[in-house]
Parts: sequence; structure tokens; C-alpha cells
Amino acid sequence: MPKLWNETIETHRRAVRDATLDSAAALVAKRGLASVTMSQIAQETGIGRATLYKYFPDVEAILVAWHERQVSSHLAHLVEVRDQGGTPRERLKAVLEAYALISHRHHGTELAALLHRGEHVARAQRHLQDFIRDLLIEGTKSGEIRDDFAPDELASYCLHALTAASSLPSKEAVHRLVTVTLAGLRPQV
Repeated sequence: MPKLWNETIETHRRAVRDATLDSAAALVAKRGLASVTMSQIAQETGIGRATLYKYFPDVEAILVAWHERQVSSHLAHLVEVRDQGGTPRERLKAVLEAYALISHRHHGTELAALLHRGEHVARAQRHLQDFIRDLLIEGTKSGEIRDDFAPDELASYCLHALTAASSLPSKEAVHRLVTVTLAGLRPQV
């Protein structure tokens, strides 16, 4: 097949997949997880059920794919935040605040409970752990972060401390949590 044809087909498939993911997420937000069907998703997307089944076997597979896309988007956002510059500590603070705010916005729903069991979440968590560890190593080298603990331990500390952001009542409380978390990273004198 000509290259243009293949690119056009692939673009169409991506568009259908993205529309399906968006439609499913909107339906779950509107109707609740238990009441969404493949027929409703197909109708909302504007495709036939048979076409939908060519892409996904069931509603859960669609929601997992949607969540994988969300997680990838969040990780990309954290990279953008890190790359905005500043000292290692400033960059770490910006990334931790961005992560905490993401956690604050996406907390404790029925959908989150279903989706946070997948392997894609474990992979993303490992990636995030390594990402934070690397920032901590930079901060340790510059003298801005304590060096009496292994960077992996400090990364775990940061991520576990910031899980509390999901239950905080406001963005101001999230910022205070990040401040307290960063205080635990100060070099010991």
C-alpha cells in the first residue's frame, strides 16, 4: 500500500480510538461506572458496536486505555515542569507541587479504584520514583538536598507523603503539604 494510505488509515484509527476513550470517560463521569455499556460508548462515539469491538473487548479495556493515556499525559506534564529551569531544589519543588496537585484533582473515585490496579500504574509509579530520585540526586550534588539517606528512600518518602494530597480540602493545603515534604529534604547541619 502507498505510504499516504497507511498514514491516513493510522490517523483514522487513532482518531477513533481517542474519540472512544473520550466518550467512555464522559459517560462514566455522567452516569457512573456500573451503568456504562459498549452500546452507549459506540453511540456516543458515533461508530457501530461491531467497530467498537474491533478496538476493545469491553468497557473495562476502554477505561484502562483511557487511564494509560491520562497517566502518560501526567508524566509528560511533570517532565515539562522539570524542564522549566531553576536550581535543582526549585525544579524538585515544582515537580512535587505539580504531582501533588494532580493527586489532589484525581482522588478517591470508583473509577480510580478500578484503574489503579493495572500494570500500567505500576510501570508509571516506577518511572515516577526514578524521575524523583534523579532530581534528588541533582539536589544532593548541589548541596540543596540532604545526603544522609539513599535517594531512592527519599523519593519514596516524597511520593508517599504526597499521596495525602488526594484527601486535602484545598490547593492551599496541597502547597503546605509540599512545603512540609520539602522541609524533610533539607541538608542536616
